Amino acid sequence: MIPISQGRPRWAAPALAVCVLLVAGTGLTGCSEDPNEGTNGVGKLSPEEIQSRTQKAAASVDTVRLHGTVVTKGRTYRVDMRVKSEGGIGSVTTEGETFRLLRVGDELFLKAGAEFWGQDGKGEDGGGTKADAAAAAKLAEKYVKVPKGDPSYKKFSGFTDKDVLLGGLLTLHGKLATDGHHEQAGVRTIRITGDDGSGGTLDVSLEGQPFPLRLVRAGKAGVLTFSSWGADFPLKKPTKDETLDYGKQLPSS
Repeated sequence: MIPISQGRPRWAAPALAVCVLLVAGTGLTGCSEDPNEGTNGVGKLSPEEIQSRTQKAAASVDTVRLHGTVVTKGRTYRVDMRVKSEGGIGSVTTEGETFRLLRVGDELFLKAGAEFWGQDGKGEDGGGTKADAAAAAKLAEKYVKVPKGDPSYKKFSGFTDKDVLLGGLLTLHGKLATDGHHEQAGVRTIRITGDDGSGGTLDVSLEGQPFPLRLVRAGKAGVLTFSSWGADFPLKKPTKDETLDYGKQLPSS
């Protein structure tokens, strides 16, 4: 990810060189440089129109990969998820622990090591029992089915739902403005901001459909990159041997 600032994007230099060669000896005084030439044209629109176009583009396809950080209620989650209407798969890391999430339809599975489940058998008060450690060992490295009535279901299933993940993310806060032409992973972008960046910034592709490529959330609430828009991926339930149905509610840890 290479934001281009203070000058023209790197792709413009070769174009300018070609332009200089073409006008040499012709009597022309110079070349006009249009950063939107050869693009999808959204760079010429108002920031409000750009935001609307990228929201429509994101909604027009079923699948996307997003990775980066999400900060909510004082906790930072590092996510790497691929999601579509039928479910999603990927990993989430928080407070040094990583777990995998898999949702197929309404069924949600969580896979993590014994440390995530509390292998030490210690609660917040330092207590715990051998039974706690035994339960953690049993859960470790299995796809544990999360009961729908468990508080974790709503929290974690949101990471596997495209509409939930993107709902509200692609709307910047405050007065919108454009902030020049940039580049993300080799793709030319137009950047829009809310309240000079304090309300978030969004890089929108100038190539092909105007998909969002990078989001800096308002209030230092994380940075996310988007890729693989519309690229399908396999999604299937784990086998019976890989799965453990814990029951009505997961351990509180």
